[in-house]
Amino acid sequence: MKPLKLMNYAEGQWFGASGGLSDVLSAIDGQVVAQTGSQGLNFKAMTDYARKVGGPALRAMTFHERARMVKSLAEAIMARKEELYELSSQTGATRVDGWIDIEGGAGTLFAYSSRGRRELPNDRILVDGPPEILSKAGGFVGQHVFTPLQGVAVHINAFNFPVWGMLEKLGPTLIAGVPAIVKPASATAYLTEACFRIMVEAGVLPDGALQLIVGQTGDLLDHLTCQDVVSFTGSAQTAAKLQGHPVIARESVRFIAERDSLNATVLGPDCTPEAPEFDLFIKEVVREMTVKAGQKCTAIRRAFVPATLLDAAEAALKARLAKVKVGDPRVQGVTMGALVSQAQRRDVREKVAELAREARIVFGDPDTVEVTGASADDGAFLSPILLRCDDPWKGQAVHDVEAFGPVSTLMPYTDLQDAVALCNRGQGSLVMSLFTYDPAVASQVVLGSGAFHGRLLIVDRDCAKESTGHGSPLPNLIHGGPGRAGGGEEMGGVRGILHYMQRTALQGSPRMLTGVSHRWIANAPEQTDPPHPFRLRFGELEIGKSLHTQARTITLEDIEHFAEFTGDTFYAHMDEEAAAANPFFPGRVAHGYLILSFAAGLFVDPAPGPVLANYGLDNLRFLKPVSPGDAIKVRLTAKSKSQRNEEYGEVRWDVLVTNQDGETVAAYDLLTMNAI
Repeated sequence: MKPLKLMNYAEGQWFGASGGLSDVLSAIDGQVVAQTGSQGLNFKAMTDYARKVGGPALRAMTFHERARMVKSLAEAIMARKEELYELSSQTGATRVDGWIDIEGGAGTLFAYSSRGRRELPNDRILVDGPPEILSKAGGFVGQHVFTPLQGVAVHINAFNFPVWGMLEKLGPTLIAGVPAIVKPASATAYLTEACFRIMVEAGVLPDGALQLIVGQTGDLLDHLTCQDVVSFTGSAQTAAKLQGHPVIARESVRFIAERDSLNATVLGPDCTPEAPEFDLFIKEVVREMTVKAGQKCTAIRRAFVPATLLDAAEAALKARLAKVKVGDPRVQGVTMGALVSQAQRRDVREKVAELAREARIVFGDPDTVEVTGASADDGAFLSPILLRCDDPWKGQAVHDVEAFGPVSTLMPYTDLQDAVALCNRGQGSLVMSLFTYDPAVASQVVLGSGAFHGRLLIVDRDCAKESTGHGSPLPNLIHGGPGRAGGGEEMGGVRGILHYMQRTALQGSPRMLTGVSHRWIANAPEQTDPPHPFRLRFGELEIGKSLHTQARTITLEDIEHFAEFTGDTFYAHMDEEAAAANPFFPGRVAHGYLILSFAAGLFVDPAPGPVLANYGLDNLRFLKPVSPGDAIKVRLTAKSKSQRNEEYGEVRWDVLVTNQDGETVAAYDLLTMNAI
């Protein structure tokens, strides 16, 4: 295979380095796979291009348009995934490892696209929460909103997931409307560059949205401002160096770190060798040791079991590890490939030697490994290494030193409180897992350890078949953790998007803030002229379009008929004496759902029209009881709109139900789908 000369992508063009190239070696045979370098790039020009060209182009798009763009990127990657799999094997990854990286990365983009279109408005401003009433009469209000940062996101990624690691950051960044400069780790940059090239060639990205650096970053960080974000994945040492950069400190540049950590797993005290959870625990520890050859920031480094089960757990782990076949990941039957480089293997061997001063190796040999289909000397192969530390409280390295490879240490605990304290000695991790069938055990662990871990997976026989496992971050959930793990968060659905946006508190009149936020606020002007709001198509309906209904008196007969018809004969509706004894009611009162039904009867226009469906209520509150003889009326106001596709859009209506004295009886948001 002829070495690839990797290209940078800057200011809308592909650039080869003008010199200073570095060789990247295959993890399988040590041959040169690629050459990297960034000499000759103008890093200031790259940041300027992102801010002046990419940023405005992305911000001109709505959340939904950006989400559809991200979906197109994912589709392009999936269409050419085999090209990426072919390169992935050179990193030491098996097909399963590559699937997590390549298809898992595309899946993350798909997930973000879906959430962006489902949970965000088809708009450029994101409203954050309800308005805050700042004056007695309601003429002065506040509203929190999010807008995209007007800078650039610098993504500095680790070597272990060259595709997924890039895409997990790009999904939320692009949907937020912020351009990115991607800096992959050199050891696997050839796979990142290939994926990046696919995205560029998809033809859906506006100019300046993405740029790529495949070498050193030079003075890039010197040109950052308060509008920029640095999102980093890697070692604690590198993270500290970056975070301490004088410009990042001076400009208060947002810094999101996802650092390697000593993640732990615990076998609950309720589990015996016969329990399903025991076998699940053994399988998960071995899987986390061998997937990506243990080169995962989420991999299990410390495995804790009840002291009485230490020997049984060791025997079970060794038996399962003995079935692992190390070798060229392209060879059938191989279940664990190589580390990413011989330099990485040397580092792991050094770390194992440190750990072995406190723990003894009970499986594997850091210096010897049987390799299938390749040379143990030429490649970066390493045996899985299981250590055992019988007194974890006397140890220090087992809680501080991470061997970033197929290495884990088995340790005992005396009781659940001891297990929690030992897990927390890791000083913060990305993920901890617990194997138990006892909710009381899980509750105690969550209360004792939750603050030290970004994610806590609880596995039992009921969820095991569907569980994604200890080491699988999901786009729906945050990926990050406190302390040693970096104190940052990535992904987490819309939470991940908000990292690249600024929350601003707006203050002003309801009319003004309605116009800015595109969401109607009480006391803003209403449009009450005909026709009925339900007669207007999505494109014709304006925010603030309102209907004030006539009143309807609710009788005792209405209440009794509703109770008989629905079967809801709760005493507050049917027993005068019992209802009067309730401090919340003056006597018999109308059902809440009767009020909703009568309210709908007052404002619904029954003829076929643009309203296609009523699909839900949000924020429903019953605020004052309605007694027989009270009269209710409704104010229905178009609150916000969000187009869903070419055929229909979502309309959110503000519904206020009041009585004859003008007091609020009920309030809620009605959701309808309206034809375009």
